[in-house]
Amino acid sequence: MGRGKIEIKRIENATNRQVTFSKRRGGLLKKANELAVLCDARVGVVIFSSTGKMFEYCSPTCSLRELIEHYQTVTNTHFEEINHDQQIFVEMTRMRNEMEKLDGGIRRFTGDDLSNLTLADINDLEQQLEFSVTKVRARKHQLLNQQLDNLRRKEHILEDQNSFLCRMINENHHQAAVGGGDVKAMVEMAPVLSMLTAAPAYYGEESSSTALQLTPPLHAVDAAAAAGFRLQPTQPNLQDPGCSSSSFHAAAAGHGLQL
Repeated sequence: MGRGKIEIKRIENATNRQVTFSKRRGGLLKKANELAVLCDARVGVVIFSSTGKMFEYCSPTCSLRELIEHYQTVTNTHFEEINHDQQIFVEMTRMRNEMEKLDGGIRRFTGDDLSNLTLADINDLEQQLEFSVTKVRARKHQLLNQQLDNLRRKEHILEDQNSFLCRMINENHHQAAVGGGDVKAMVEMAPVLSMLTAAPAYYGEESSSTALQLTPPLHAVDAAAAAGFRLQPTQPNLQDPGCSSSSFHAAAAGHGLQL
């Protein structure tokens, strides 16, 4: 039973089209070789695939260039050879025309040089501009949302730091009120004060007024420190009646003093 007749038309499936091309190309080159060998003919075949790849065949007794020259002689046609300078001139002309087209498109997008456009061209240009504006606005809203999220995160960080500093200050105030405010409390307050002064520098993008509004004023902290924290002397008071001579001599001996 013979095969059915195949309709000659373009194969839409890319895989089937490539398989058919490979099979039929091989068959065509095989037939060309048989024709050249059996009939002593001068055969030349040049094939370009859809991807631009070249395949060629020439009779064993000649070259493809000889066949092309013989073709020109028989048909009295000659291919014009373009030298290097002419190729450069042609390429420059093409690039100049392309540049003029691009400049014209830019002028139309800016609202200039619209006199030669038809109503359909104006409608197309309007749709393109509206689409571009929509994309620009979407990008703008995305950037604004990102900036808003960053500011919210900074706000939470500043609020947490402010709560921590206020808690530290309240604890030290409580210690001072119950009589425990001494040099040790002042030493514990030193990192808190340094954090208060370093907060604007840490958040460089925020203004100093914003950082100070979230923390207690420095002059209030200084006043509290002056009122609540009393420095205690490390050496005994000679005028204190509770200080005995023995304790005085012991202190002097500890410091290497002799009376």
